Amino acid sequence: MRDSRPLVIFGESVLPGESKNIQLEIARLHTTTKLTIPIIVKRSKIAGPVVLFSGGIHGDEINGIEIVRQLVSKKINKPKKGTIICIPIVNIYGFINKSRDFPDGRDLNRVFPGSRKGSLASRFAYHIITDIMPLVDYAVDFHAGGAGRFNAPQIRLTPNNPSVKILAEAFNAPFTLFSKNIAGSFRSASEKLNVKMLLFEGGKSLDINHDVAQEGINGVKRLLKHLDMLDLKHYAPPSKKQTIYIEKSGWLRAKCSGLLIDNNLVGQFVKKGTVLGMITDPFGKFERKIKAPNDGYILNANHSPIVYQGDAIYHLSNTGEDELEEE
Repeated sequence: MRDSRPLVIFGESVLPGESKNIQLEIARLHTTTKLTIPIIVKRSKIAGPVVLFSGGIHGDEINGIEIVRQLVSKKINKPKKGTIICIPIVNIYGFINKSRDFPDGRDLNRVFPGSRKGSLASRFAYHIITDIMPLVDYAVDFHAGGAGRFNAPQIRLTPNNPSVKILAEAFNAPFTLFSKNIAGSFRSASEKLNVKMLLFEGGKSLDINHDVAQEGINGVKRLLKHLDMLDLKHYAPPSKKQTIYIEKSGWLRAKCSGLLIDNNLVGQFVKKGTVLGMITDPFGKFERKIKAPNDGYILNANHSPIVYQGDAIYHLSNTGEDELEEE
């Protein structure tokens, strides 16, 4: 619970009951052009937690950006109490170039907590961790599947973390996956600062999916209601189903190269032997069915029309021994 003192972000002071757009500039392009990142802060007059909603750590994952944008445009980010910080696009550099990475070629989500004197991505990560995250109590970071792979809407959280699991239950995405923190990730660095963070995955890169975005927005409403921060004019729709917990999962890989014909089963439960798709060649010489090696949910499907032998094509849940692999 934060008190009623001013919240200071990058030298800008935000008082209780005040709203402010803070323009963050850390570096410039090689053309000397300034690139600023809006940090949208809204505070209630009533003291309460500080919650961060962020998207676009990978600049090509536009679905997450769209979710945070709608939180702002629909004024869901105006809290009943406490403070809500929205950063729709963390990696503005990648967004402009429709790229996952920073201009220095680094994946921003692998350089946290960063360094004040490091690479461009590292310096940026350092300022996020140093100047914003110590103020935050709870966070949701929105992502989408990379490399043309479509994620069913899901929350990811670290195992054996009951306080974060309570937040996942409140968010109530269709799926909740237990996954270990990745070294250098935003989530890992934030949790070391005792920020309770949920990671949302949904949709695919360079794409906006309405249904996925709506799942994210509804989840945010339920989470804010759980924290007693949702403005009464907003309705938090209860989920028709409780989230499905996934403790074990893995990737089914292409056994040959060719054209991938997907049967569009992502998000569904399938039985062992179900045909998930087919790999064929452009000359009509062969067609090889891709069958589920076990019963489970399809959590991710590769939507790339061309795959090579060994490419990850389907991410399935599994409760027993399997022939699936980590990505």
